[in-house]
Amino acid sequence: MQELREELEKMVDEAEWDWLIPHAQRDAIVLVDPALDLVDVGVAIANDNVSTVQEWILAEKLQKPSQQQLSDWGQDRSRRFNALIVQPYVLIQHQ
Repeated sequence: MQELREELEKMVDEAEWDWLIPHAQRDAIVLVDPALDLVDVGVAIANDNVSTVQEWILAEKLQKPSQQQLSDWGQDRSRRFNALIVQPYVLIQHQ
């Protein structure tokens, strides 16, 4: 588990919305609440920790971006996010 965490920590990167658009088009973007640690979420998803992920979804701490958010981000393509790819998802957090 520690090895996975270290691997994911190295994969967290900053991304502009332009880079994320193809992932949004295939409905793979998951918006992570800033109160959560992006790597913790990545570890939970990679380990298929269904109960924890379900709790976050029910608490609306993990969700698909709304059409309004997608539209807003499309207007400001230079907006930056912290991003982590955990196949098949791309986890993003506002900076």
